[in-house]
Amino acid sequence: MNTFAWIPVRTIGEAAALASDTVADAMCVAPTDPGNAASGVVKAGGIDLLDLMKEQMLSPATLVSLTAIPGLARIEEQADGGLRVGAMTTLADLAAHALVRRRWPALADAAGGSASPQIRHVATLGGNLLQRPRCWYFRAAEFHCLRKGGGHCFALDGENAYHAIFDNRSCAIVHPSTAATVLVALGAVVELANAGAAVRRILLEDFLVPPGRDLQRENDLQPHEILTAVVLPARPPGVRMAHQKISQKASFDWPLADVAVVLDVGADGTCRWASIVLGAAAPVPHRAKAAEAALAGQRITDAAAKDAAHAALEGATPLTQNTYKLALFETLVRRTILQAVDLEKK
Repeated sequence: MNTFAWIPVRTIGEAAALASDTVADAMCVAPTDPGNAASGVVKAGGIDLLDLMKEQMLSPATLVSLTAIPGLARIEEQADGGLRVGAMTTLADLAAHALVRRRWPALADAAGGSASPQIRHVATLGGNLLQRPRCWYFRAAEFHCLRKGGGHCFALDGENAYHAIFDNRSCAIVHPSTAATVLVALGAVVELANAGAAVRRILLEDFLVPPGRDLQRENDLQPHEILTAVVLPARPPGVRMAHQKISQKASFDWPLADVAVVLDVGADGTCRWASIVLGAAAPVPHRAKAAEAALAGQRITDAAAKDAAHAALEGATPLTQNTYKLALFETLVRRTILQAVDLEKK
């Protein structure tokens, strides 16, 4: 790891002014490049950032610490019944928060099942959403892949058992954030602030960037911009939700597949609308639009859940070693739909 300056800041404006580079931009510059002499990147919990620095994939001149900025770790109910979660909120605090557990249990489940207990007490929600892919070709210095400014995705013809089954023809990463799967299903909005105190609000689903928009970044964070909060809309009375994942190990492991389901169910048991999002399936959380359409206007039964689960795989293009994910996701979508309406317990 190269030497760097450490700057703790007290305001969002100060942090944004010093954050001259996003991590994605900084990683496209060689460590020996003269441009690194003035680069500054943000440090939240630092779980992913320090890994990248130790692996010699990132060598910023300055780390801008957000730890001392007041209010960034606050969870607040909004006047309209929504929820504002500060970007510095740890995954452990999010999972344990009474209001989150009562009204947004799928989010509490996703946060509480991420990583290990030690990491959850340090890792922040903002850092979790902005972490870089866990693809081993991307993480290895020996492979100059598309994400690092190279000309090839080595996973397409290589070891791809854990890679994407959707939108994978140019770059086969899967998005690394389990929380993002649930937040996209819930219609979450991210707040971003710049050095001039201007605040940009954008749906998380639109903030996350697929390979067709940009091959070298996973989100639309800009230089001199800080992710300050994630805002959840109010939960209507008829909304049900659930999240399930399957991993090789019960803890400290990224999922092979995870699914978030949010359903608006009428008094007669009919699904008015559905939001079904697959994680570990594509470079960004994948909205299963055909599955959502299959449930709309239907009573939620085992048969309806099976039909929706089958529809969720529409358009899948598995690679040479990850065809198993098709059956895995189909089963998980069905189970998560049924769990959301209490027809199947987790």
